[in-house]
Amino acid sequence: MDSKPTFRTVLEPVRGVAQIGRKDRITMLGSCFTDNVGSRLATDGFDVAINSMGILFNPASIAAVVSRALAGRPYTMADLCEHCGVWHCLELESRRQSADADALLSQLNSDFEAFARRLVETDVLIITFGTAWVFEYVPTGKIVGNCHKLDSRLFSRRRLSVDEIVEMWLPLLSDCRTIFTVSPIRHLADGLHGNQLSKATLQLSIDALGAEYFPAYEAVLDDLRDYRFYDADMKHPSAVAVDYIYSLFTDTYFTKDVMARALESRRCALRSNHRPIL
Repeated sequence: MDSKPTFRTVLEPVRGVAQIGRKDRITMLGSCFTDNVGSRLATDGFDVAINSMGILFNPASIAAVVSRALAGRPYTMADLCEHCGVWHCLELESRRQSADADALLSQLNSDFEAFARRLVETDVLIITFGTAWVFEYVPTGKIVGNCHKLDSRLFSRRRLSVDEIVEMWLPLLSDCRTIFTVSPIRHLADGLHGNQLSKATLQLSIDALGAEYFPAYEAVLDDLRDYRFYDADMKHPSAVAVDYIYSLFTDTYFTKDVMARALESRRCALRSNHRPIL
């Protein structure tokens, strides 16, 4: 009897890779997709730090934060800029702003010191690239992590090249195990074709680095490949899709014993969050 036809391309877990243990200290950096997967690792009882310096989307901004931490180079007034009485750190996300420059600098370096310590202690670093498109602050020519809703005329926009990304990241890969992934969230400001060029640039860069890669992007675009697995905005994966990606992650990186303990932690978390109806 003929086997039943398969109407989807099932992405199998990657076999033969080093496992992630319960005692491993995990640090995750990158796009908002990092928050989705990281929160599930935290629920499962892992020691995980998630976007300690905030959400960053492009490889250059993530590399800048990692490089700064490894060098132990704190933020200074030279890293801030002032517009209309508000001080900004454009290297980081938009919440890094304040009317008080000293207060902003103090908070930045408090978070930075904790992040730098964490990075040194990290066993597994998971990096999620969101887009190869970057904004450069015209007055300095530096790539920013976020435009902070400032006047668009202050910025120019371009797509990073594979060579640029490799040059940024190659010196940063020797300190701990690093797993790269590409966010399945689509950035449609440049249209579908522009988004594909961006994602292809990210994947080619990771391949050129010879780095470990987890196929979150392929899980959504090539395996699930249906709008049922997107949120209402048709760009972000739904909770069901993120759960599917996380199950692929656990099947790839967890032993049966680690998975059993993770499930127990998850059940404990669910019980603690349960609110009885009175």
